[in-house]
Amino acid sequence: MIESILAVALVLGGLIFFHELGHFIAARAFGMGVTTFSLGFGPKIFGFTRGKTRYILSAIPLGGYVQLVAQDPDDTAPDDFPPETHFRLRPAWQRMIVVAAGPLFNFFLAWLLFWGLLAAEGRFEVLPVVGQVQKDSPAAAAGLVAGDTVININGVPVPNWDTLATAIRGSDGKPVTLTVNRDGKDATFTLTPTLRTVKNLFGEEESVPLVGIVASGKTRAVPLGAGSAATEAVKQTWNVVVVTYTGLLKLIERVVPLDSIGGPIMIAQMVSKQAGEGLGNVVALAALISVNLGVLNLLPIPVLDGGHLLFYALEIIMRKPVSPRMRQLTTKLGLAFLIGLMLLATVNDIRRNLSLING
Repeated sequence: MIESILAVALVLGGLIFFHELGHFIAARAFGMGVTTFSLGFGPKIFGFTRGKTRYILSAIPLGGYVQLVAQDPDDTAPDDFPPETHFRLRPAWQRMIVVAAGPLFNFFLAWLLFWGLLAAEGRFEVLPVVGQVQKDSPAAAAGLVAGDTVININGVPVPNWDTLATAIRGSDGKPVTLTVNRDGKDATFTLTPTLRTVKNLFGEEESVPLVGIVASGKTRAVPLGAGSAATEAVKQTWNVVVVTYTGLLKLIERVVPLDSIGGPIMIAQMVSKQAGEGLGNVVALAALISVNLGVLNLLPIPVLDGGHLLFYALEIIMRKPVSPRMRQLTTKLGLAFLIGLMLLATVNDIRRNLSLING
């Protein structure tokens, strides 16, 4: 129990700290003044002052903030900060960089976590070993059996199951030739994929060419050097970014149901569960959450970093700041939207847990 609580606090606190650190480093790089760097909410655990900045750690690691000098138009700047350190007096492009640095640091953290994980454990691949042959399928008709190891498809080597599945789905239903190893001997089979209706990651039905084989689930770890791990980490981070943005789009299109949205309770449960599975699982989950945090903060919603970026972009285009009235109105709407979203996520979390208890 204590390990789970510590894991949740470290993961959430670490992700938020890195996000705020991005804002802080960018602001200091431009010589902007920072009055407060706060990690967490609620009762203050401790704090200290270094230079002109107050650093605070609070009990609840569900948020944080970096308070810049003269951050908002109606802010009164402390007397010990000269005008050149005021955030609102800086060019819009500098303010955009400071605001964008938080989400970008979340992506950078995800890359670091994936890099460390891949360098330490290697890349796991599902072996191209047939675990099951479905009845009345092209594979069954051709004579494939469980235990066959696919060596190549159409003369192209098959190092893992993903390569095999991609090649079959990209065949457009044309015949494919598989060379398999069975009991130490090679055999060749020609199969014609048939169109089957399956559900994708987001629950949408789509027709794809399939031959009727299921992976055995056997895996292997492919060792990676530091350079290869770094490159692979970039790919994994980008894939998560794409899936996250696609998921948001599907949510707007109502393809993904609203009751799938989760909040802090679900995140805490996921971290706690992965903590019981090992450090590697916690690191991978932290990388996924970090990407999601970065993506969500870049949404063009007032209150979020993306909303501020939108205001500054409009300022550059119109060559004047967005009117205070418009900022106030849209900020209230954005805040109301986020509160509603948080309530929805919390209700979903509670319902999900009640169904598990009653189930």
